[in-house]
Amino acid sequence: MITAGIDMGSRTIKVVFLEQLNIKDAPQLKWGVKGKHMMFPDELDMDVAADKALADGLAEAGLTRDQVTRIVSTGAGRKQVRFADSDITEVSAGARGAVYMCPAAQTVVDVGAEEGRGIKANSEGKVVDFAGNEKCAAGAGAFAESMARALQLSLKDFGEVSLLSERSIPMNAQCTVFAESEVVSLIHSATPKEDIAKSVLDAVASRVCAMVRRVGIEGEVILIGGMVNNKGFVRSLKDALGVDHVNLPDMPEYISALGAALIATEDYA
Repeated sequence: MITAGIDMGSRTIKVVFLEQLNIKDAPQLKWGVKGKHMMFPDELDMDVAADKALADGLAEAGLTRDQVTRIVSTGAGRKQVRFADSDITEVSAGARGAVYMCPAAQTVVDVGAEEGRGIKANSEGKVVDFAGNEKCAAGAGAFAESMARALQLSLKDFGEVSLLSERSIPMNAQCTVFAESEVVSLIHSATPKEDIAKSVLDAVASRVCAMVRRVGIEGEVILIGGMVNNKGFVRSLKDALGVDHVNLPDMPEYISALGAALIATEDYA
């Protein structure tokens, strides 16, 4: 039996396929990842993009549409997935996928391109409480990406160069527009790029940390979303939260799609 989760994000569409397992030595492993796919919708309408993402994902996984028993959608465009059997919020999907990847996690930090949130989850991956940035880019990857462009660095290089800095330069502006002006002022004052990069990532981490503290830090902490790949942000987040360790899962961008696919299995558990 196979289920699918499709995450209609603001910049990318992710699809995860799960298949039912029968492992005698590990009966707790009921479902495993059969395949995954990511695409950029570009100028496509979201409903057309969803159709293409599913078709391409099926082809890559070596599956046909009639093999998939149930599909659940999530993400900002979840209502536009016409072929989905049901849809769930990004918060519910993220919590479910995160706890699947790290069963000891109760504190889920989700930082993607446009949104950031802190989620408290129970041992079953159900949401206990959450707080988000209400569409403000200052607590998300888009803020760091915008500041990286101001420094003429890729987002990857931006994160890595920040690791060279040990200085803490406070960034007063929370709005992306004003923060970019602040970054330009730092550039003109000959502030090293690594110090500026760290300042920006510290500011994003501080904003995210405020959300997480509103729901409380319990159990292990797991970071999901695209900012997992930014090493500088991971360091800044650990410092802001005051924790020694943050779990970084495999395929972090797919966690919400994974969560949706897991919820799709619940009728067959």
